[in-house]
Amino acid sequence: MSMTEKPSQASLAERDKNKSVSCILEEILEKKLEDMTTLLHSTGGKKSKIYEDVIYMVERSLFKIALKRCNHVKSASAVYLGINRNTFQNKMARLSLDEENDR
Repeated sequence: MSMTEKPSQASLAERDKNKSVSCILEEILEKKLEDMTTLLHSTGGKKSKIYEDVIYMVERSLFKIALKRCNHVKSASAVYLGINRNTFQNKMARLSLDEENDR
């Protein structure tokens, strides 16, 4: 589509639908994260690690899903997640998933 062409009604409707689905999914995720952060929040006066803990859990879950959907083929799992194969392998080790995958 050139700069002077206007998007079609169908493409506008599709964009609105995707935006709506994205908003709904974000709301669901926010509610779940709120519950998780409530459980993770420490009250002992220590520095909070909520961010690191949640990111770790989310990454670990995404990697497990990718591995399952790609029959534990690491290169295909990396493509599924849209990351480089070496990055995938390094993160698998950091997330302690390489040992689980070997079992």
